[in-house]
Amino acid sequence: PPEQVIGTTFETAYSYGSDGEPRLTKVAKLQLNNNDAGKVQDINLFIGKRPAIAFGNSTGDQQMLEWANAGARAHLAVLIYHDDAEREYAYGPVLGMPRPPIGAFTQALYEQAQGAGWTIVSMKNDWKQIFSQPSAQ
Repeated sequence: PPEQVIGTTFETAYSYGSDGEPRLTKVAKLQLNNNDAGKVQDINLFIGKRPAIAFGNSTGDQQMLEWANAGARAHLAVLIYHDDAEREYAYGPVLGMPRPPIGAFTQALYEQAQGAGWTIVSMKNDWKQIFSQPSAQ
């Protein structure tokens, strides 16, 4: 359901407004960091079981892809390779792509994906369209 979004979350505080009504207010304190192993913990907390399908695009998704790929049941782990600077953007540092300020797609992650049988999807080679084009008026 849309209200069960899994992601980085911040704490909330219960308080009363000036009208005396109770309210919840977001607090600038990290509650769940949905990155690295924290992503696996969040999936377990919100869903309670191992995912059958997982998609990632950086080292921050590595543990989630490992976890989804583990076990004997059917599963699909997909690593999206952002290598299309012309239509979208490109980052690495795998295969000579620029390293982004946040996250990374490293050579080690690429090799792990190949060895583990994860599906690697190239934005440049595998996607015909990345963003919809406005129709001519």
